[in-house]
Amino acid sequence: MQKKLLLSLVLALGILSGILVGAIAGRVWLAPETSIRSVVSSQTILTALRDQGFLVTQTYLFDQPVVINKTTGNPFKDFFVGQTVEARGTMEANLGLDLSKLTTDDITVSDDQILVRIPPPSLFNTRLVGPIEVRNTQGLLKKLFGPDDGYNLALEELTRASTAAAAKPEILKNAQDKSVKEISRLVELLTKESGKSVKVEVK
Repeated sequence: MQKKLLLSLVLALGILSGILVGAIAGRVWLAPETSIRSVVSSQTILTALRDQGFLVTQTYLFDQPVVINKTTGNPFKDFFVGQTVEARGTMEANLGLDLSKLTTDDITVSDDQILVRIPPPSLFNTRLVGPIEVRNTQGLLKKLFGPDDGYNLALEELTRASTAAAAKPEILKNAQDKSVKEISRLVELLTKESGKSVKVEVK
């Protein structure tokens, strides 16, 4: 009699345990997809993007000669005080986005989409890559009393020329396309568990 009772108790406990395990597993495995998605807010996205500071998305190299004429227009005077600098060097221009300027108004999170509005790309910096070849011609008096090797003039003009080249519409358009792709990639990585699509627009 006792053996039958004990067997019944063991069997009942086994069935109860199976039901409990099945219920827990069912809640985990069969839960609706929306209940296990990560919670995403505009503030969390904004913080993550702002932490990037200025994000360089496109780099260009410019290698072009420049000529600086410091002349008076009078050949006689230029013989004494004129100066001509011919220079060539490789300049690097970096363009991208200043993400520190984003606000919560630039990020909209809806049920199925994350919309990020970014500013147009801008120039971050230009810098010299490698040496500068300088050919410097100075007037007689300038050479004697105010010599100038032309290096600073050359670097200044190369920087100006590369900055102007980086502002060309086709270069800015390419930098903009790269910026949209990079921000899309970053936001998708950040929100991949949310199940939301990501759209990036330029303001």
